[in-house]
Amino acid sequence: MSRSVLLQLARDSIQEVLEASRTIDKDGLLAQYPLLGEKVATTLNIYLNSKLRGSSSTKTPAVSLLDDIVKNAKVAAFEDKNSTPLSTSEYLHCEIELILATEDGEMSERDKAIIK
Repeated sequence: MSRSVLLQLARDSIQEVLEASRTIDKDGLLAQYPLLGEKVATTLNIYLNSKLRGSSSTKTPAVSLLDDIVKNAKVAAFEDKNSTPLSTSEYLHCEIELILATEDGEMSERDKAIIK
């Protein structure tokens, strides 16, 4: 089963920090998926061994969905004050949950670990 564009964006955001490189083509993603330009608040949770490892939320949508996912993924992985920054090993074993706060209510999806 393939990973959704939104969950792949969250994973790519974390991987950018771990690899110290810029790999996300924001302009290309916005051209291909115009909905990523809409303002949508998100919550991103990272789970390791079924326990919450990091979390970041946006209460009020102020930036594009694309930018909100990138920011919350990086904050949840590396800046959550309740845990240490995510290591590469933890990244490969973590699950990511993305929650979108839409006008129609919350929508969520969860991505399984890359390595089980």
